[in-house]
Amino acid sequence: MSRGDLAHDHLQTTMNVSRRIQGQHGRWTITDANLSPDNDRIIYSSITSTAYMCSTREDNPTQIPIPFHDSLGVHHGFWDSGPGSFGLFSCRFSADGNEVIAGGRGYIYVYDLLANRRNVKILAHGDDVNSCCWADTSSGNVLVSASDDSYLKVWDRRSLGSSPKPSGVLVGHTEGITYVSAKGDGRYIISNGKDQAMRLWDLRKMRSSGEYERTAHIEYGVPNFDYRYPSYPRPRYQAHPLDCSVMTYRGHSVLMTLIRCHFSPVETTGGQYLYSGSADGRIHVWSLDGTLVQVLDRTKTLPIQTDPSGVEYSRPTHRNNGSCVRDVSWSSEQPVIISAAWESSRHGSTLARHEWKGLSKMSNSIRDWEEKRRQEQDDTSQGGSSTRRSGRISQQTLRRLLMPGYYIAGDDDDDED
Repeated sequence: MSRGDLAHDHLQTTMNVSRRIQGQHGRWTITDANLSPDNDRIIYSSITSTAYMCSTREDNPTQIPIPFHDSLGVHHGFWDSGPGSFGLFSCRFSADGNEVIAGGRGYIYVYDLLANRRNVKILAHGDDVNSCCWADTSSGNVLVSASDDSYLKVWDRRSLGSSPKPSGVLVGHTEGITYVSAKGDGRYIISNGKDQAMRLWDLRKMRSSGEYERTAHIEYGVPNFDYRYPSYPRPRYQAHPLDCSVMTYRGHSVLMTLIRCHFSPVETTGGQYLYSGSADGRIHVWSLDGTLVQVLDRTKTLPIQTDPSGVEYSRPTHRNNGSCVRDVSWSSEQPVIISAAWESSRHGSTLARHEWKGLSKMSNSIRDWEEKRRQEQDDTSQGGSSTRRSGRISQQTLRRLLMPGYYIAGDDDDDED
């Protein structure tokens, strides 16, 4: 066994591992990673001012540095990458894969991969930029930045030369913003905030720079609140007084890390759902109208040895193992979600696969899938459950429709023999 194999012998999975990529030297952690639209390349960032790009199709691929600092500088040690060094917390490919947007210490940047140079630098916020994205999948002109200052700002590259101010500001969160994600239509975006709220925004309803500046000096969050600890004090305000979001979604826990949120795939669901990780170990799925459609619980997923092709399974009975779901990804081709979480009981990170069996036959409507589940539950429970055996049969029938990790409020206590 090679040293590389020994380094990964702790990895346990039934999923096919197509590639292992050793990251370049960074600081503390990989803060973000993103696949190119064709899945042929990956970029990743750390708490340094240089991101790296490499192929996902090769073993030991060449690592291409993408510098976002002003000057190369001289490396003076582990915690110093030279003059102009800073950390990057977000990086993403453009829709055509030819540019990369990145955000860090108050700035957002755009790097032209074809010209091999940084072509946009914007002093966007007075605090860290935790996330940034492209607003659409066509032009690439509109950029969105999300910061610990609690604001999202929208920038049009076509007007940057005439004004250093944003085209508009999205006001509503009262604490720092952990993530921003765009639907890709140039109109709608969502954001997760440390105020324990996810908000939906319409870019046609932004606040002007003048409106933003009149209240930017006022703090509406909880004084001295630190999201890295697992509690959120009672807030003074549920929303900023100039809140311009079109919908607010609650119930998940945005604590301990920069919890991420996304639109469901346009290819299969039309982007009609929103979903987010949570520090309580659950994945929340909402419809756009604010209805909480489904909650998946990582503590109820099956062990890795389980055959996922089986029709029936017994739901795990263990309690919360300290899971914190940081990110979730919904496949654009299959009714499958992958969640990434920290688990304190395992002292490491784990992935879980959640699948809606039969969802693709229902036009990928979770509501229809839920209705079928409820109908089958009603059918199997008709006539009562006079014996424990009939009750068990009903539960087994119900489980044919439940996806791994599905959570029903109030069912935490299982029957014991």
